[in-house]
Amino acid sequence: MKGKIVVTLFALPFFAVGVWMLWSVSSSFHDAWRMQDWVPVDARLVRGGYETHSGDDSDTYEAYAEYSYTFEGQRFVGDRVSLSDGGDNIGHYQVDMGRRLQRTAASGGDIVIYVDPDEPDASIIDRNLRWGLIGFKSIFLFVFGGVGLGLLVFVWRAAPEKDPNQPEYKESPWLLNDAWQTASIRSSSKTAMWGAWAFAAFWNLISAALPFLLYEEVVEKENYVALVGLLFPLVGIGLLVWAIRRTLEWRRFGAAPVNLDPFPGSIGGHVGGTIDLNIPFDPTTRFQLTLNNLHSYVSGSGKDRSRKEEAKWQDAIVAHAGQGARGTRLAFRFDVPEGLDASDADQGDSYHVWRLNLRAELPGADIDRDYDIPVYATAEKSRHLSDRAVQKARAEQSLIDNESVGEIIKIRQNAGGKQMLYPMGRHLGPALGGVIVGAIFAAIGWYMINAEGHPIFGSVFAAVGALIGMFGLYLMLNSLEVSKEAGNIKAVRRLLGLPISRKQMHQNNFERFEKNSTMKTQSGGKHTIHYSISVIDRQGNEVVVGEGFKGENEANAAIRVIARELGLRASPE
Repeated sequence: MKGKIVVTLFALPFFAVGVWMLWSVSSSFHDAWRMQDWVPVDARLVRGGYETHSGDDSDTYEAYAEYSYTFEGQRFVGDRVSLSDGGDNIGHYQVDMGRRLQRTAASGGDIVIYVDPDEPDASIIDRNLRWGLIGFKSIFLFVFGGVGLGLLVFVWRAAPEKDPNQPEYKESPWLLNDAWQTASIRSSSKTAMWGAWAFAAFWNLISAALPFLLYEEVVEKENYVALVGLLFPLVGIGLLVWAIRRTLEWRRFGAAPVNLDPFPGSIGGHVGGTIDLNIPFDPTTRFQLTLNNLHSYVSGSGKDRSRKEEAKWQDAIVAHAGQGARGTRLAFRFDVPEGLDASDADQGDSYHVWRLNLRAELPGADIDRDYDIPVYATAEKSRHLSDRAVQKARAEQSLIDNESVGEIIKIRQNAGGKQMLYPMGRHLGPALGGVIVGAIFAAIGWYMINAEGHPIFGSVFAAVGALIGMFGLYLMLNSLEVSKEAGNIKAVRRLLGLPISRKQMHQNNFERFEKNSTMKTQSGGKHTIHYSISVIDRQGNEVVVGEGFKGENEANAAIRVIARELGLRASPE
């Protein structure tokens, strides 16, 4: 209860700002609507202009006026300029209106105002809505009000906190998580769908006022550089498309929970189960499953705190697809080694999570589901899955891995025997990314040194950019040649074709193969672990004989291929 009260006190100010902005926006629309029946009247402008209100961070401006008019034989005095009360700095409305009123007052001219025929003492100069201001207020209405309301609903609808010291939770810690009460685990697709809509709405609300503000800058002031601001609404359109695609995916496949066997998944045993999809069975469709053991943690401090995920272990298989009660049933089983971290049901700043991803390209909406599942060190085996179906799926995955390895390793015959080549450009994507990021950092450093006069900070940025850029160029321009001559395993590293490293090992000293994680990449919530393969001799010396393999399965397949070509015994396990 104490936690609910703290969150409530935190959420109430946000909710109050939203309510306040709702009242303000609603009042503007109501006033604009009722003023459409007001009648135009000529008025004498006594004085007019604008005032500047200086604040801590910026200035605001407020147009003012005083005018007199006669309606049905009676004389009245008014001072209302526009629908909004008070000053602001949204666009140049207040300044431009103030200057126009000032010029008119100086020349002794008349203006047209609008008078309420039922209450003639009520009048206004401009009864039009300012859409830029409405858009700006709507940001606070939906963002602040939405955050406040969402927190209030979430905290008061949340289940009571559980005591992890109770015996039932010590024996079965996964039961602390309300989503892990049974073997049927739902995906995060529905949450991702609503999250996509929330983020799209947030972004579009923030950028909603830009087109109205840019219109004045571009059309009236011919400031065409301001057109760059249109990128924000365009990104908003892209986010809406993304949200629509997530919605179509959810509507097509529904919840589609995974039914674990065993439950929970087992470290040192199996992570397996079935998934029923409400689509007709098609034997040509390939469903890819990836299991990740991730470490989620918070890095940075203060305003720079952010949550990150690091993949610690990964495996991928093709699910065995067959006819199911609802259309298509997928069966799968992963063999999970010992020594990995178990799931954390009670998640704080740092915790471990096991995530199962299901992907398949289908006519219409593709399926892309993430399941956060409980996996603990129980050493349990699957009891109800068909070994034949699992082995068939594993065989299909092995064919995929062999094809991928064949695209990475270029095997050719020369006078001395076979040679395995890992050519330049094999890491083109990460390499180009590194070069671009490095160039951006270096450019920022150059600008800080030459334009801003900050040589120390600029040099740091430039140095970091240079290091990142050089690493990207190295990834792009290096190659590796592995061969076996007269019983010696040789590996030559080249940069732009020039040798920079040579290593060798005699076949008789070979002890084992070893997989090493060299790089981890992330795209959204999808993680990929990149492996290199080394041969280790009896003295512990290491020679890299392969690199650029994605995932555990592909690395194991690479070991089998390299062992065959070098005449060594494969021992990937």
